[in-house]
Amino acid sequence: MTPVRWSQQAADDLEAIHTYIARDSVPYAATMTERILQAIDRLEQFPELGHMVPEFERPDLRELLVGSYRVVYHLDRQTVGLVTIVHGARLLRLPPGAV
Repeated sequence: MTPVRWSQQAADDLEAIHTYIARDSVPYAATMTERILQAIDRLEQFPELGHMVPEFERPDLRELLVGSYRVVYHLDRQTVGLVTIVHGARLLRLPPGAV
């Protein structure tokens, strides 16, 4: 199994997504949050599950699409590092020093 390491940015992103969706629907916010967490859990067994982030074209920077959200992660030989979780309609900007 490959350990998954959460960045503070990714944790903050997931919390912000939940809060934003919960303004309209608490049950849907919980469902979407759970879907994102389940996708991230699958990375422990299948770290190369996602595809290369098209904006960067780096084989070590990958993403999973979950609904309208992009779970961006950095893959090395020993860990999966979650970088950020963003809505697909937003411009992807990586946090400074993310990878």
